[in-house]
Amino acid sequence: MFKQFLEQADGNQGYLLSSMSVFLLFFILVGVMLLRMKKEEITYMSELPLKDDNDERGN
Repeated sequence: MFKQFLEQADGNQGYLLSSMSVFLLFFILVGVMLLRMKKEEITYMSELPLKDDNDERGN
């Protein structure tokens, strides 16, 4: 796959490889962040759209 990708680049290898590496690095970092998150934080964030403003004020 990478061999075909590089053969069709025709002089733009640096740009293509750098953009692919930034893309991969971003998703690897997001994956690591998600794996390190606590379950309570994930539950809190998933319930945010469902909570009313009154719930947070204690009314």
